[in-house]
Amino acid sequence: MTTPITRWSFLALVACALLLAGCGRHRQRVLEVDYVSAPQVVLRDQLAQIFNKVGTVSNGDRVEVVDREKRFAKVRTANGLEGWVEQRYLVNQQVFDAFQKLNQQEKDAAVVGTANTRNETNLHVEPGRDTEHLYQLAQGAKLSVLKRATVEKNLPGPASKSAAGKGSHLPMEDWWLARDANGHVGWVLGRLIDLDVPLEVAQYAEGQRIVGCFALNEVSDGDKKVPQYLMLLTESKDGMPFDFNQARVFTWNVRRHRYETAYRERGLNGVLPVTISHEDFGKEGDLPTFILRVKDPAGNTIERKYKMNTPIVRRVS
Repeated sequence: MTTPITRWSFLALVACALLLAGCGRHRQRVLEVDYVSAPQVVLRDQLAQIFNKVGTVSNGDRVEVVDREKRFAKVRTANGLEGWVEQRYLVNQQVFDAFQKLNQQEKDAAVVGTANTRNETNLHVEPGRDTEHLYQLAQGAKLSVLKRATVEKNLPGPASKSAAGKGSHLPMEDWWLARDANGHVGWVLGRLIDLDVPLEVAQYAEGQRIVGCFALNEVSDGDKKVPQYLMLLTESKDGMPFDFNQARVFTWNVRRHRYETAYRERGLNGVLPVTISHEDFGKEGDLPTFILRVKDPAGNTIERKYKMNTPIVRRVS
C-alpha cells in the first residue's frame, strides 16, 4: 500500500514536469547563433511600421536567432531580451570564428605603424570590399597597422565586363591588416586610414606615399629633446609590387634648428616590417640601427642593416 509521503512525492514530480513542459513551450528553440555587425541596433517588439523599442544590441554582441521573417530576424540577447532586427546587421558563427582565428594567427605580428580612420570603417576578415565584416570602427579610431595586401578593385558590373573584354588588368587597391584598441584584428581599405606621421617630417614626402615613420633616437636642442626618424615611402598609387621603394633618414640640425635628409636610398623592393634597435659599436659608442628587408632579383627576401652616427648613416656589412 502506498504511503502518504510517497503520494505527495509523486504529485510533486508531476507538478514539476508540467511546469517544465510549460516553460519549454514558451521558450522558442534557437535556429542559430549570430553576432551584431553594426555599432548599435534597436530591438523591435514587432515588424509593423509602428513598434516599441524593447532594447538595443551593440557591435560584436552574441545573440540567438529564434525566428525569421523576410529580411528580419527575431533574436534573444544574453540578458534574455527578445526583439526583431534587420538580418543585414547580423553575421553568423562562421564569420565570428574566422575573426577569432585571424586574431590568433596575428597575435605576434610586428606593428609597422599607427593610423587613424578617416570615417566609419569596417574590419574585414579578408582584404576585399565584398568580404565578410564584423567590427565597425568610429571615425578617428586608433589602429596598429600590421601588414599590407593588394587585391583587384571591384568595379560596377558593366565596367568590370568591359575591362575584362579588352583583356586589360583590373585596377588594384591596397588593404592593411590592423588591430584596433579593443584587440580586434581585421583588414581595412588603405584609403580609409591615415598613417600617424609627425608634420615636421611629413612635409618632405615630395608627393610620395608615406608607408612608415620610425623614431631612431633623440638629440638635445636646448631644453628639448628632438626625435630623429627613418621614413619609408612608396609610389602614390595602389597595387605596387613592393611595400616601399625608398628610405630616408631625417636628422636634426641643432645649429639651424631644422630637419635635414641625412640618408636616402631609392629603387628598393622593400618588404615590411623593419626592425629598429641599437648596438654598441665600440669607439663609436651605442648607436641606433635599423634593418630593411628587400627582395633580390630572384625574389628572395634579404636583410640590410644600417647604423646612424648622427648625421652619418652607413650600411653595416
